[in-house]
Amino acid sequence: MGFFDTEKGVEQYIKMAEGYDGAELIKILQKHLPENSTILELGMGPGKYTDILKKSYSVTGSDNSQIFLDKYKKNNPDADLLFLDATTLQTQQKFDCIYSNKELHHLTRENLIKSLQRQKEILNPNGIILHSFWNGSKTENIEGLIFTYYEMDDLKKMAESDFEILATETYTEMEKDDSIYVILRNK
Repeated sequence: MGFFDTEKGVEQYIKMAEGYDGAELIKILQKHLPENSTILELGMGPGKYTDILKKSYSVTGSDNSQIFLDKYKKNNPDADLLFLDATTLQTQQKFDCIYSNKELHHLTRENLIKSLQRQKEILNPNGIILHSFWNGSKTENIEGLIFTYYEMDDLKKMAESDFEILATETYTEMEKDDSIYVILRNK
């Protein structure tokens, strides 16, 4: 059983994430993606980013934790939600954008490559991807959760054959330049 498959793990994450809303990343996304576009949010967790994204876009939230999906659905019964693994992304739907904020760092490097390949398949032509990661070159295992850190060059190498790289930037979440985001366009 995974960390997010227990009520205790979900509640622990919600407390840890208090005070972070991802609004700055969404403002960056809005410069690249027209209003009313369709978005698949990977790893929506408690749905903070989903709620912000819904103000401008048609959002499908997804998570690999049924507990997170059930909690969100309870307060948002009309929400479009999918139970998805971020590597295999087993859906037939297509999207204008795929978004995640510090979600894909829970994948191994190999699974991130597989996920990006699958994302290409479910993105509409010229679709946009925006993902954020912790900046660095290490991998940590904290209470059974993998945290894979990436450097800008790593992300560019993983993406450049399948995507046009629109932007890669470092930014500060907790400490100076501790985070990185990448914006890609489907070729």
